[in-house]
Amino acid sequence: MATEGDRADLVPLTDEERRALLANPHDVNQPASRVTRNLQMLSVIFFLVAIIAGAVLILTEHWRRGTLTVGAGMLWLGLIRWWVDSKILGVFAVRSRRFDSAFCLIVGVLLLATAWSVDSLGS
Repeated sequence: MATEGDRADLVPLTDEERRALLANPHDVNQPASRVTRNLQMLSVIFFLVAIIAGAVLILTEHWRRGTLTVGAGMLWLGLIRWWVDSKILGVFAVRSRRFDSAFCLIVGVLLLATAWSVDSLGS
């Protein structure tokens, strides 16, 4: 239960102050993307569709296809991190563009290698 002292610490923020607090500190000096906002959103939607499709395939016991799909989605995320602004990527923009991109590309390659290297067992 909140006490009166707890509420005294709350300060109302303007929308601009809230955006400044939520901005990715690693992208402060990055210029805005030259790609249109709609194309950036479409790129993120394509990534989300790939991840959801991969999850559905994995849950329906098509784990190799699902792993390939998720791996391809991670490769896509590693690529789009360079042209999609952090504000649009949201929680997928964790660190700097270089780190996020390298991490996603490595995870994507590892997922693809895992899916390709395991025997399909006749499926």
